[in-house]
Amino acid sequence: MTDLVEPGKVRVRLDLSYDGKDFSGWARQRGRRTVQEELEDALRVVLRLGQDPLAPVELTVAGRTDAGVHARGQVAHVDLPEQIWAEHGEQLRRRLAGRLPMDVRVWRAEAAPAHFNARFSAIWRRYSYRVSDHPGGVDPLLRGHVLWHNWPLDADAMNEAAEGLLGEHDFAAYCKKREGATTIRTLQRLRWERHADGVLEATVKADAFCHNMVRALVGAMLFVGDGHRPPAWPGQVLAGRVRDSAVHVVRPHGLTLEEVGYPADEELAARNSAARSRRSLPAAGAGAGCC
Repeated sequence: MTDLVEPGKVRVRLDLSYDGKDFSGWARQRGRRTVQEELEDALRVVLRLGQDPLAPVELTVAGRTDAGVHARGQVAHVDLPEQIWAEHGEQLRRRLAGRLPMDVRVWRAEAAPAHFNARFSAIWRRYSYRVSDHPGGVDPLLRGHVLWHNWPLDADAMNEAAEGLLGEHDFAAYCKKREGATTIRTLQRLRWERHADGVLEATVKADAFCHNMVRALVGAMLFVGDGHRPPAWPGQVLAGRVRDSAVHVVRPHGLTLEEVGYPADEELAARNSAARSRRSLPAAGAGAGCC
């Protein structure tokens, strides 16, 4: 499989954000409102492509967020005919701003370097999850982005628990199983910080995430933070490699995709190849979307 763009086309990188509240996730679904459908339809209109089969608009995204999940730093790419890009490229952001609904914005649209692939070129994704344990609940102005947890939370205990989850592991215990998909991931950062307003924010960074992984990890951390489980428990669940009924997948509205990282241009081709290789854990020799 090659990431080279077809002759006569330009690969365009789009950096965007959206409020996930009224979306059934990123991926196009029949009869449901999705980010992909809104953006692809808007591109067809502003680029005056209509339903031309010779000029399809198909987006590839860095991370397919679930229903209700937000994004501040999502990245996608689309391959456009050179003539269309030359004619409309400079005004694309402004025209999309006039066409897209207010809960989706495109902040950057530019020709991508050779071998760039929004999904396979990414070397890490960074999410945040926000929780309030205030006895009075969540600030009404933040209710669409902050989960309320009706127990006091100990951030130090949650950070102690997080230490045992860092590194490359099989995260099957924290992922929704998908046939043929690996659950091996490298968790680079999982850290909680309480802000001045009392809201606890988790920073979760990994090379990639499997389905429900971030929300399941947060659910385990909350059980530690409120004293229902000891700090060692999330690591014990991880080692079991099977879903534990005590691990709750928390609600999606507290989760935001903040940023996607990419290597230097000259390293893109190698990264694409590595990302497509099926992973295994070196020590085990076998079996080492989104969140």
